[in-house]
Amino acid sequence: MTAGRPGPDAGPEGPDAHGAYGADGAFVAAVDGLADPLNDPLPGGHASPWFRTDNIPAAEPVYDDGHGSAYEPGYALHQGAQQPQGAPNEWYDPAGYQRDWYGPQEPSARIAPAAPSSPAAPAAPAAPAAPAAPVAPAEERIPAPDLPAEPRTEVIAAVAGGLAEQRTEVMARIPAEPVFEPAPEPVPEPAPASASPSGGRAERRRAAKGRGRRRQGPVVEQAAPAAAPMSRMEARRAAKAAKDSPAVVASRVVGEVFISLGVLMLLFVTYQLWWTNIRAEQIAGNETNRIQDEWASGDRKPGVFAPGQGFAIMHIPKLDVVAPIAEGIDKEKVLDRGMIGHYGEGKLKTAMPSDKQGNFAVAGHRNTHGEPFRYINKLSPGDPIVVETRDAYYTYEMASILPQTSPSNISVIEPVPVGSGFKGPGKYLTLTTCTPEFTSTYRLIVWGKMVDERPRSEGKPDALVG
Repeated sequence: MTAGRPGPDAGPEGPDAHGAYGADGAFVAAVDGLADPLNDPLPGGHASPWFRTDNIPAAEPVYDDGHGSAYEPGYALHQGAQQPQGAPNEWYDPAGYQRDWYGPQEPSARIAPAAPSSPAAPAAPAAPAAPAAPVAPAEERIPAPDLPAEPRTEVIAAVAGGLAEQRTEVMARIPAEPVFEPAPEPVPEPAPASASPSGGRAERRRAAKGRGRRRQGPVVEQAAPAAAPMSRMEARRAAKAAKDSPAVVASRVVGEVFISLGVLMLLFVTYQLWWTNIRAEQIAGNETNRIQDEWASGDRKPGVFAPGQGFAIMHIPKLDVVAPIAEGIDKEKVLDRGMIGHYGEGKLKTAMPSDKQGNFAVAGHRNTHGEPFRYINKLSPGDPIVVETRDAYYTYEMASILPQTSPSNISVIEPVPVGSGFKGPGKYLTLTTCTPEFTSTYRLIVWGKMVDERPRSEGKPDALVG
């Protein structure tokens, strides 16, 4: 580098007074380049941060700039001097550049260094020289420091390595963006041409339709657009339109009333046909037990009975009926409680079984409330009907039946019943009930004639024993 400086014997104003540095301001440019170590044009320094010391050749040739001064290749290129053919501009390492910025690569991916040009190849044209900077006076010029090449190379390599390490660390912290690939849509395998669906024509037709259908993709629900806000007037109109009209309200009320009435009627029918029977049978059974207990204890004496008081028990073996007989035909006190009522009051008063003659007439429900006379229409002439009292058993045989008569026809309970077929006075039995079933429009009459009177001391009659 000392070769390029002006000699001691050079005059201050001669043509070579400043040597090669003073020719066109090259020394000032060289000094300015020292501000950036990475662009130092001095010998041994290289502008590329990926300079590798292991690629430096053993020796570099020295070139002449045409003014009688010798320079190293780097400085000569900086000053625009002609470079020999085949000489590279700079010690550039592509493989190091690739390794510093992108990390270690596979051998196949690395960029091979450019081969030196052949000596026979023509020399590359020199780059045009930069405009000459104004030359400073000799007393203001600063001599270039004569620094060895090796320390500067180490500094450059250390800076380049630090930058590479920082970039590698930053890139490692950045998460890799996931790559989403759509899943391949499964394609149904076509059925072999030789295979045919088993079964009839309908199954083959369904199979053919199934093969011809396209696969439908997922249905994407689109959000409904938001409704624009309504004004106060529009809101009132919408609320008024949403209200039901009077006709709709009236029909709804009528429908609810009918439904309620239907439910109430259903409950009433259930009560009449089911619950009243259960309740009346319980009451009648308790009354029968009470009468039998009084007979067994001897507390009861024969005489006139109060209305609603039980005094006898009727047995109809064919119908499996055992029901107490109470005085009177009051609906609530007697008939609705599952008991049989005796006509014993006022104009409808009839004889008792113990009387020497007369008609013992009784009434009972055919449906609901215990329904003791529901099937008396099935009695046949000669069927026994037994009336049990405190002192004796009175057995009657069914004689005749009147299917239907008016409720006001009281002649059927006279001492000699009209229409019964009896010709003269005697001991008769008359059973009355409502007909048709579940109505009280008419009366059904069954008559019987006493055939046996047995004291209790002699035991039960044959009709109850058999």
